[in-house]
Amino acid sequence: MKKSTKFAPEVRERAVRMVQEHRSEYPSLWATVESIAPKIGCIPSTLLEWVKRAEVNSGKRAGVTTDEHERVKALEREVKELRRANEILKLASAFFAQAELDRKLK
Repeated sequence: MKKSTKFAPEVRERAVRMVQEHRSEYPSLWATVESIAPKIGCIPSTLLEWVKRAEVNSGKRAGVTTDEHERVKALEREVKELRRANEILKLASAFFAQAELDRKLK
């Protein structure tokens, strides 16, 4: 289940853009984030995560993009479902094989 988000995607994008635009005015990324976070109404660590995620998605930072992460999660769900179906088929096969052996010959 997805956790509820307090901030709209537009607010996140604007906050990240502000950090990127004002980054040169501060000695570090953290200093930039600390100055902009109160203006947005979030804590600095949250804004820093947004900035890092935006950098990964744009290719400026190494890591797994959001799209790739969602695809992996979807594939993991599919694998789990297929394993469950496989287990059901194995049990059914064993059940019917045993029933065939127990049947009286004519």
